[in-house]
Amino acid sequence: MAERKSIESWLTDMDGVLIHEGIPIPGADAFIKRLRESGKPFLVLTNNSIYTQRDLHARLARMGLDVPVENIWTSALATAKFLADQRPGGTAYVIGEAGLTTALHDIGYVLTDTDPDFVILGETRTYSFEAMTKAVRLINAGARFVATNPDETGPSAEGALPATGAVAALITKATGVDPYFVGKPNPLMMRAGLNAIGAHSETSAMIGDRMDTDIVSGTEAGMETVLVLTGLTQASDVERFPYRPTRVVNSIADLVDEI
Repeated sequence: MAERKSIESWLTDMDGVLIHEGIPIPGADAFIKRLRESGKPFLVLTNNSIYTQRDLHARLARMGLDVPVENIWTSALATAKFLADQRPGGTAYVIGEAGLTTALHDIGYVLTDTDPDFVILGETRTYSFEAMTKAVRLINAGARFVATNPDETGPSAEGALPATGAVAALITKATGVDPYFVGKPNPLMMRAGLNAIGAHSETSAMIGDRMDTDIVSGTEAGMETVLVLTGLTQASDVERFPYRPTRVVNSIADLVDEI
């Protein structure tokens, strides 16, 4: 195997790597501080499309993690980038929150329920039957179906919540049309993020807590991958997958001295 180049830029998932249920994981603050001091390009990624970059910056700051706005990359931003490349100045019917609608407005999209180019499904805590019915009818009428991410459930203090992937399955069942998922594990999200910070995959690393999203998308984007054991995937799970992370560490704290 060819020796990899040294890591010049870092991408890291947020939930399960830096925070867990709203609490910073030990070492996360030191890791972010070291990255900022180093001047190396980095991104904090999340498949959650609810919040804008500014929202997430404020939420992380309240937890003691000082991540600049420009170093946050969401599935909503990746979806907007994809749509701007595919159909500039298009129209969309959107089910989602401010993170998604703001990203679409920023690329010049018009949000409408009248003959849109796309139906775009994102994360929200208020999925309505009326909105899903509208989406089904628009897709049946010819609108293209895009979803920010395939996550079927999301975390909460009370337990799992139905998420974008689960609602997308409902719409697919009613229309026979599968969505195009932009967020992880689609490596498109990684490549778009790397482009946003001027980084290259062969000198970048992806840190994640899930084999089926973070690690596979980093692998397919050509990056070094690091699995941390503070989230969903445990060490005993790794051998179940046909692909492997470059390495496995206990937590983000084990990587601070590598920056």
